[in-house]
Amino acid sequence: MKIITWNVNGIRACIGKGMIDFFRAEDPDIFCLQETKAQPDQVDLYADFPEYKQYWNSAEKKGYSGTAIFSKSEPVSVRYNIDAEGHDKEGRAITLEFPEFFMVTNYTPNSQNELARLDYRLQWEGANRDYLKKLDAIKPVIMCGDLNVAHNEIDLKNPDTNHHNAGFSDEERAAFSQLLDCGFTDSFRYLYPDKVEYSWWSYRMKARERNVGWRIDYFVVSNRIAGKIRDVIIRGDIQGSDHCPVTLDIDL
Repeated sequence: MKIITWNVNGIRACIGKGMIDFFRAEDPDIFCLQETKAQPDQVDLYADFPEYKQYWNSAEKKGYSGTAIFSKSEPVSVRYNIDAEGHDKEGRAITLEFPEFFMVTNYTPNSQNELARLDYRLQWEGANRDYLKKLDAIKPVIMCGDLNVAHNEIDLKNPDTNHHNAGFSDEERAAFSQLLDCGFTDSFRYLYPDKVEYSWWSYRMKARERNVGWRIDYFVVSNRIAGKIRDVIIRGDIQGSDHCPVTLDIDL
């Protein structure tokens, strides 16, 4: 099974930069998007991808946040958000239930400059962790998306100068560790414990050209299916967003 996750940083802009051609060439079973920044009626992709079922969760605030999943197989059920009051306004999660597993796409809140939104971010982390644990008690989970955290120093170019910045604070890194301790695996690190690759680069200072990046886009899976992972590929060669796509090949 081939699953792709991509923070497109505005789906309408990304379409104009080759997203549809990439999607068609890769032909994934499931394609998960974050930061769509669009309402469903603003983007018509049914003619482009008639073989896919489409599921959208848009933020109440237009032009902000949002997630989507395209799936060749029709799910058993669909859930939006994370079953937690106060976390249902920004379109940050979609869950598709299939017979063998749950597929979750997740766009974790950014803590913002000077960690101005860290308290909310940590509330989200706790609620999302509880939600994923409940799903995992029923059947295995594959969760993917822009999790807005570089877990370890190997996951960003300049850990020393970013120590207390959004995405690399002690609190955010600890929250990701807590999630893994609940029975989940970071798929890329499972296969490649020492590999240095990034999935996001700032638009400033020619960061992508110099490969001054962060790995903040993940596939996190239930421990009991980690052995079924065949490969995780970070597609740094693909333009169209400040993030690049990440592909999971898993034997399910």
